[in-house]
Amino acid sequence: MAGHSKWANIQHRKGRQDEKRGAAFSKIAKEITVAAKMGGGDPAFNPRLRLAIDKGKAVNMPKDKIDNAIKKGTGELEGVDYVEVRYEGYGIGGAAVMVDCLTDNKTRTVADVRHAFNKYGGNMGTDGCVAFQFKHCGQMLFAPGTDEATLMDAAIEAGAEDVLTNDDGSIEVITAPGDFLAVKEALEAAGFTPEFGQVTMKAENETELSGDDGVRMQKLLDALEALDDVQEVYTSVVIEE
Repeated sequence: MAGHSKWANIQHRKGRQDEKRGAAFSKIAKEITVAAKMGGGDPAFNPRLRLAIDKGKAVNMPKDKIDNAIKKGTGELEGVDYVEVRYEGYGIGGAAVMVDCLTDNKTRTVADVRHAFNKYGGNMGTDGCVAFQFKHCGQMLFAPGTDEATLMDAAIEAGAEDVLTNDDGSIEVITAPGDFLAVKEALEAAGFTPEFGQVTMKAENETELSGDDGVRMQKLLDALEALDDVQEVYTSVVIEE
């Protein structure tokens, strides 16, 4: 058993991200462009591109925006040359925070990220200061009430690394990053559609915050996620409602 408030916390974070749908389009377009540049424009042979396109479809990103982002990555349309960069630091109560960015100006991005940490009570750290606290993996979350035994059998057969049942009744399926899509498709074929799923950096241990500390931590996370160059924010924190 693990993560007693996992379901509520992930749903809460997903809901806040969905509220920022307009900003999400531009961020997902960046990811699609970089994925296409690195692995080609055919999602059938580029798992990272497939994941990015799926992310776009999940927020109803128009097809022409997806297609244009791919063409910018493959060079069919002129586009900006983005680089990937990761920043690490600490939030309220020492909670670990990792920030993945795509940027065309690292000087601007690092200044923006550092300002957000400092303004909202966090501290930006050095490379590697918290990365060891996270595991790169595929993560799918299934709603409380899902048939645990049947899902576990299907997940193991599909090649999942682990199946975790949380105290709130939700179930997590963990995969190797490269196996995420294959396991997800196998589970969907077996009748199990995750409420949430992505390749992520999953915290090995959680830091629980509540009250004023939880509010302050949420403000820090919101500030980081609002930055144009930030693609993903990973944290060890669990904020109690």
